[in-house]
Amino acid sequence: METCYDDKPWLQWYAPGVPAEVQVPNAPLTMLLDNAVARFPRRPALVFLGRKISYRELGRSVDRLAWALGGLGVRKGDRVALLLPNCPQQVIAFFAVLSRGGIIVMHNPLYTVPELRTQLADCGARVVVTFDRMHAKLTAAREGTAVEHVIVTSLADYLPPLKRRALDLPLKRARAARAELTAALPGDGTYLSFRELLEKSQDWHYQVPLDPIAMLSHHNLVANACQTAAWDPAAKPGREVGIALLPGFHVFGLTMWLTTSVLMGATAVLIPKFDVDLVLDAVRRWRPTVFPGVPTIYQEIAASPKARSAGLSTIRVCISGAMQLRRKTVEDFRELTGAHVVQGYGMTETSPVTMANPLDGNARHVSIGLPVPSTQARIVSETDPEVLMPVGRAGELLIRGPQVFRGYWNQPEETAKVLLADGWIRTGDIAMMSPDGFFTLIDRKRDVIIVDGFNVYPSEVEEVLNSHPAVAESAVIGVPDLAHGERVHAYAVLLPGEALDTSELIRFCAERLTGYKVPADIQVRQELPHNMLGKVLRRLLREAYIEETASGPGQPQRPPADEGAAEPAGQSVLEPGSEPAAEPVPEPDGPVPEPEEPAPSANRHVPQADRART
Repeated sequence: METCYDDKPWLQWYAPGVPAEVQVPNAPLTMLLDNAVARFPRRPALVFLGRKISYRELGRSVDRLAWALGGLGVRKGDRVALLLPNCPQQVIAFFAVLSRGGIIVMHNPLYTVPELRTQLADCGARVVVTFDRMHAKLTAAREGTAVEHVIVTSLADYLPPLKRRALDLPLKRARAARAELTAALPGDGTYLSFRELLEKSQDWHYQVPLDPIAMLSHHNLVANACQTAAWDPAAKPGREVGIALLPGFHVFGLTMWLTTSVLMGATAVLIPKFDVDLVLDAVRRWRPTVFPGVPTIYQEIAASPKARSAGLSTIRVCISGAMQLRRKTVEDFRELTGAHVVQGYGMTETSPVTMANPLDGNARHVSIGLPVPSTQARIVSETDPEVLMPVGRAGELLIRGPQVFRGYWNQPEETAKVLLADGWIRTGDIAMMSPDGFFTLIDRKRDVIIVDGFNVYPSEVEEVLNSHPAVAESAVIGVPDLAHGERVHAYAVLLPGEALDTSELIRFCAERLTGYKVPADIQVRQELPHNMLGKVLRRLLREAYIEETASGPGQPQRPPADEGAAEPAGQSVLEPGSEPAAEPVPEPDGPVPEPEEPAPSANRHVPQADRART
């Protein structure tokens, strides 16, 4: 029996030229690069701080690093960890590992030593590719893990020759730049040089064999690149230039500027960290046409006094995720560029893009948009996924399409909770569909906190708080923050007889957690609300916080209803399950290939409460 969702009312709002379905080639991700090298050999594939790298040069570097990895014993199914910011070496290593049939494990360079050690131990990576500023942290974290080889590069290696030589000048400015880009390495022979490996290697090209099981993650990511490219029919292959500011270890960045960019033969202008002046200089020089980002980026650029002279008018497309997109941000950025910033939606399991607003001026600010080509969506009962909700009624959002992963690594029971027999994935998010096919996100079912697009897992922060000798119990919630989407707010109950300054507790967390996970504020309470089984009721704490701050001066307020709620971009599908969650939750996250035949990513199970969204 056909339903209102089977009629796909969203198709009527597709921009002219956007197909209802896309053809996904049965090919590995490396084929995207092979095709780009063949079609656009002289076209700049990457630009890094002024240095241009053509597709031909990129392909050759990938082949040489793949040959070197083979010499280190990397074979099909082996895990290789990448601990890098946006830089040419990240892209080279990404495709080189895939060329060897390896499994990429993306890591956030902001991880603390304990976090990194946990991740390395969990994924079992034998080889790590990192940069000199992370070497000391990696050395401290690798003890007790399976890491055998560490390949170290420097961001300075891919600077233009004049800039690289300028770093050695005996000038204060040169010393400051050198300190920001590089770090001294020990001469103890405990690492391999990325640059020397490329110089000493041979040109070697190997085509990943097509294996229906092992190709699972390849197929998902290729499909999502095709879907994303199809959403912009005005894009011209070999002519587009994109700002690559979203982190490549983040699933949003991975698809928006890496895989889709290579599919289109576009130029990615790599920016290793967000600095408004750096971004505006890149815009002024390289005249980008595509600029994926998050609301805070667009807000800060629009507020910069230098923005009007930066030549932003070349930008055609801006797709935003990570947090609520304020109407003022859309209007301010459109006034500067003429480009519409539109919201999208996705999650790690879907590679990640599943929905986006149309790019032809028909975007609806309160909506997360329409299902992208070859994607189906429906709203079902929160308690029974077999029961469809009528149009206009809220329920759990289900997604089906070629970008949806098939399961979690060695987690068949958790997989069964999320993936239904007919290919639908339960997103765990509450949404509704309008009669004409636009979807609006209502709420998340669980407790994950989204800070600047990154997941913060309450149980992980609580574990750190509870390890303090003065703390008896704690609870962590996310509270609205206009600058960051949400911020971490913690409650602590102290042991009898203990007294503690909350600033000391915040410093304690800062020593053990990445910055965005550290509570912005902590309240000491006599007790926390519990259910009959003793579990802390975070929902009641959130409600109490909103009531307490609703009319308080200077307190952050929730955006008005017409300002919508774009879901955050999550961590890379190539990242091993993100931070581990200590608290068991009913529904899981962290899609990975099936256990018998690993594909390009090695993600562990992460509870659905801790899943990233775009």
